[in-house]
Amino acid sequence: MDGGVYGLVPGPALSALFRPVGGRTFPARATPARWRQVLFKPPEDLPPFLCALAAFIMLVAMRILVVEDDRDAAAYLAKAFREAGHVVDLAPDGVQGYDLAIEGGYDVAIVDRMLPKMDGLTLVGALRNQKNETPVLILSALGQVDDRVKGLRAGGDDYLAKPYAFSELLARVETLARRKPKGAPEETVFRVGDLILDRLSHKVTRRGEEIVLQPREFRLLEYLMQNAGKVVTRTMLLEHVWDYHFDPQTNVIDVHVSRLRAKIDRDFDAPLLSTVRGAGYMIRDSSR
Repeated sequence: MDGGVYGLVPGPALSALFRPVGGRTFPARATPARWRQVLFKPPEDLPPFLCALAAFIMLVAMRILVVEDDRDAAAYLAKAFREAGHVVDLAPDGVQGYDLAIEGGYDVAIVDRMLPKMDGLTLVGALRNQKNETPVLILSALGQVDDRVKGLRAGGDDYLAKPYAFSELLARVETLARRKPKGAPEETVFRVGDLILDRLSHKVTRRGEEIVLQPREFRLLEYLMQNAGKVVTRTMLLEHVWDYHFDPQTNVIDVHVSRLRAKIDRDFDAPLLSTVRGAGYMIRDSSR
């Protein structure tokens, strides 16, 4: 079972907007797997509106959790969502699905109703009991009205009966991802493993030891931890940390990430900040 985390990559629709660094070229409809082999940047002669379009497409990618025990069905969903430009994690049973979902960071969870170890409705109910508000779409071969009502009352946000068309599933997932919890308070403390960032006190600690960061390093870590478990692209960092709406073509991000990694990871056994080749950076608890 493929359960890894996959980096955000441009799909076939972006082939006209990006060219690989180093002079290598690919067919206009290269697959996402082919795109992952090199690092991409917008061509220098690309019109500004197309640069903005490319950046927007990169920003709207979703991180999706698929909890499905049928290997073929899970592989199909993972392949289809990745080809649509999204990031997918797979869980083969309810218990593993719950553990991944409770860790947080998913835009949407797709949960099969009939699962080993913990069925889908129990999983959703357990998430809601833990105040986890991740939007959940329940997939099931049980498609009668009573079945759908039970799924929604268990805490599901949507319910889709099998068989289904992937285009409809994708549309429903996109709709769920656009919904924001009403009245959700802004987080003031972020935690990734044993790393803690307190926005109010402007303090960062790991295993109880305070880590002194420069203002830009603090903003960088804050943004990465806000998006823990997700790939953060250069475009996202430039816009949200440096307030640039263009790429100055410098190594400023690499330098700051390197300094930050040295401070939060160097003296600890489990690294938290990693580079996702060809995509960006990610901070997550790799020990889980």
